[in-house]
Amino acid sequence: MPKKYRSDVMAAIHETATDLYKVDGMDRKTMRKFDVLCLTPIQEMTPKKIRALRAREKASQTVFAAYLNVTPSLVSKWERGEKHPQGTSLKLLTLVEKRGLEVIA
Repeated sequence: MPKKYRSDVMAAIHETATDLYKVDGMDRKTMRKFDVLCLTPIQEMTPKKIRALRAREKASQTVFAAYLNVTPSLVSKWERGEKHPQGTSLKLLTLVEKRGLEVIA
């Protein structure tokens, strides 16, 4: 999955920092600081928060699941608290919360 940046400017800054890191022009600790600064942070999602997010976007569980590339039953389980989003799904939910469903459309 491609990295999601806070802005186009942050993307350019992070790309430059990554290039410096690859040629040993920057240490790992400094690179981690650039990651935190430039990349969209991942937030935990509660069942209530996921349900509210889907409602805010006016999407059914089926449509929401299609955007997130998961099954509708998984979205249902997230909303009931039976399972918790992880990895890519959690990152996508964080992006949808910050910028709306159209950002991943």
